[in-house]
Amino acid sequence: MTEKMLKFVHLEQKYPHKREASARRTDFNEIYEPFEDSSAADQSSRCSQCGVPFCQAHCPLYNNIPDWLSLTTAGRLEEAYAISAATNNMPEVTGRICPQDRLCEGNCVIEQSTHGAVTIGSVEKYITDTAFANGWVKAPKPTKENGMSVGIIGGGPGGMAAAEQLRLKGYEVHIYDRYDRIGGLLVYGIPGFKLEKDVVERRVKLLEEGGVVMHTEFEVGRDATLDDLRKKHDSVLIATGVYKARDLKLPGAGLNNVYPALEYLTTSNRQGLGDNVPAYDDGTLNAKDKNVVVIGGGDTAMDCVRTAIRQGAKSVKCLYRRDRANMPGSQREVANAEEEGVEFVWLTNPEAFVGDDKVTGVRAIKMRLGAPDAGGRQSPEIIEGSSYTMDADMAITALGFEPEDLPTLFDAPELGVSRWGTVKIDFRSMMTNLDGVFAAGDIARGASLVVWAIRDGRDAADRIDEYLLARKEAAA
Repeated sequence: MTEKMLKFVHLEQKYPHKREASARRTDFNEIYEPFEDSSAADQSSRCSQCGVPFCQAHCPLYNNIPDWLSLTTAGRLEEAYAISAATNNMPEVTGRICPQDRLCEGNCVIEQSTHGAVTIGSVEKYITDTAFANGWVKAPKPTKENGMSVGIIGGGPGGMAAAEQLRLKGYEVHIYDRYDRIGGLLVYGIPGFKLEKDVVERRVKLLEEGGVVMHTEFEVGRDATLDDLRKKHDSVLIATGVYKARDLKLPGAGLNNVYPALEYLTTSNRQGLGDNVPAYDDGTLNAKDKNVVVIGGGDTAMDCVRTAIRQGAKSVKCLYRRDRANMPGSQREVANAEEEGVEFVWLTNPEAFVGDDKVTGVRAIKMRLGAPDAGGRQSPEIIEGSSYTMDADMAITALGFEPEDLPTLFDAPELGVSRWGTVKIDFRSMMTNLDGVFAAGDIARGASLVVWAIRDGRDAADRIDEYLLARKEAAA
């Protein structure tokens, strides 16, 4: 190649001999590493060996992966980016944080043949970063304004994807978000070592350049009711995501130094962004020199344990009540955490938090996997008499997220919600029980992946467009 390119392949695939379970990594590189003698084209060319695009079928966005890999092989990166961006509003984000091992790469035919998956995520990231560097990524500016407006509540990936699609269709778009930055969990939930914050800011700036109006530190219910927004806009999209931590109702749960995952991660991310964060500076929400115990087995738990390692924790343990094979989080994330020094305590369930004022330990009990449940998953059973206590100066609960009470928060008791608290929608139209009010992403489907939020945001933009055009035609 005539110009120096940054190439990415998965560390464990390129150098399997570097993986040593007993060795603690100290460089903290993420799952990608640059190499001078390899290229994105080398990885992409491996896709030509496959004639069955299971990767595409298992992508929630149905990305045309084989075509943009083929174009990358040919060195036609601008066209590769165009194909990638045609179905994905944030390929630079999904290339970094999607659990490819559970989606596209996990279903790669070459992977199934034991030759190692094509590193789809790393190539996607490379293509998009190259596109930004060369000015190929453009702000979403419509060819013609249509005179209608849409208000979007929530500036996370679902709201951002919907905003871009609606703006391209000619709508005036306003995003209302209660935080001081647009991006939602992309900014405050996902650690910077997995998703650099300037990557999100770059995409937000593009939306602003395209004419999307951002209203930060805006709380629906405080600064305006849902009804106020319905009167201001032709349609409203609720894309708030789910932020309420699932409770762990155990003795001692109210002790100091027991924190929900999002509070811990938000503090760390704000500190990384350069904000003044007293709770980090005074050591309250800083894991340095502490024995940290994280409870949970999903990707958020992995974010917490890996953040604690980077903060200089004395020890980091992750408790999960099932075994490794039944862990809901990414196996790649687990491997990365192990390399960095996290200790996984499998088949273990917390019984209580121990301490007087502050937590000093977590009492846990050993489990075994018993008969499968209705879904075929083995249910954990307690091993009587196996309780013991492990040291903990900080305990973090990472058991997932639930919806907040939006009818109360939005001063909209008429808004229909399910028994789980998610906003009820007609899944064909994506409209709620309120005319012209739609919902997308986690607040409608429950806690899920960023890639699904992007997909839902795109679909919601199409449904809103169909609704408003039909209404306009009926009024003509």
